[in-house]
Amino acid sequence: MDIVKQTDMGQPLTVEERDLALINRWSRKALTAEEVYAFAVRLCDNEIDRDGERFPEGTLEELAERFEGKSGIFDHQWSAKGQAARIYRTEVVREENVLTRAGDRYCYLKGYAYMVRTEENKGLIAEIEGGIKREVSVGCAVERAVCSICGEDIRDRKKCTHTKGQVYGGRLCWADLAGATDAYEWSFVAVPAQPRAGVIKRMGGGQENDLMEYLKDQPVLLSRAKQLEEEAALGRKYLERLRGEVLRLGGICEKGVEEHIRKSIADKLTGEELEALRDSYQKRLEDRFPLTVQLPRHTEQAEMDQRDGAFLI
Repeated sequence: MDIVKQTDMGQPLTVEERDLALINRWSRKALTAEEVYAFAVRLCDNEIDRDGERFPEGTLEELAERFEGKSGIFDHQWSAKGQAARIYRTEVVREENVLTRAGDRYCYLKGYAYMVRTEENKGLIAEIEGGIKREVSVGCAVERAVCSICGEDIRDRKKCTHTKGQVYGGRLCWADLAGATDAYEWSFVAVPAQPRAGVIKRMGGGQENDLMEYLKDQPVLLSRAKQLEEEAALGRKYLERLRGEVLRLGGICEKGVEEHIRKSIADKLTGEELEALRDSYQKRLEDRFPLTVQLPRHTEQAEMDQRDGAFLI
C-alpha cells in the first residue's frame, strides 16, 4: 500500500510495466497494455457522510489492504455477470491543507482498477471517460461505530444515548467506523452516501445500516421497526428534557462549576445516570431549603383556644 501527498482523481491511467505486473497477479494469462483499460476511483474518505458516519484514517488504511483484488459491480447487485472491473492497487491519499468537519486532515482511499477491453465494455469505458459513470460506493464490514461524544459503540443504546447529527455542548455527534474486518465490493451507483465517494456499511459482519430498506418487503417486521423507532424518538426527547433538568439543578447546586463543563458531563451520562444525578440534586436542594409548613389562621386560633380552655369559666 502506497502513501502519497496528493493525486488527481477520475482520469484514465497510462498502463506502465509496474501496473501490468500488479494486474497480472489477478489474471489467468499475461495481459498487455493494449488489452487493458485502467482508471482511478475515490472509494471512501474520512469526511462525515450523509449517514453521520465516517472512516477514520486508520480504518482507511485497513480497507486499503482488503480492497485489493475486489470486483467492481453495478448498484451493489452481486453476480458474476455484473462484474465490470477489478482493483489491482490502492493507496491512502492525504491532503495537507484540507480539514474535515471533524477537524482532522482530509484523506481518502484511492483505488486503481482495470478492465479487459472487449466489445461489450466499450460503452462503459466511454461513460467513464465522459464522466457519466463517476459515483462509486463500497460494501465493507467494520467492528464498531464509535460515538464521537462518549466513545462507546453508538449502536449499543444501553451505553450510548447520543444521536448522529445532533449537537451536544457545542460538539457534533457522528460515528467513527473502526476495525475494518472485510471489504466485499465496490460499485458504480447513482447517488452515494458519502458526498465524495459513497459508502454502504455493514456492521459486525452483516447488519444492514438502513434497517427500513432491509425490511421493506417484510410488512410485519417493518411495522414493528417503525414502532420501535417512534418509541426511541420519544426516549430521546425524554433524555433531552432530563439533561435540561440536570443542568438547571446543577446550576443551583454546583455554583463553582462552569456551564459548559456541566454540559460536557451531562452529554456523556446514560439515562439512568442522569436520573440518579437529578435525584441527588433534588435531595441536596431539599436539605438546603427544607419546606416549612405554615398553619392556617383558623387552626392557630383553635390551638390558642384549646390552651386557654382551662382558664375559661
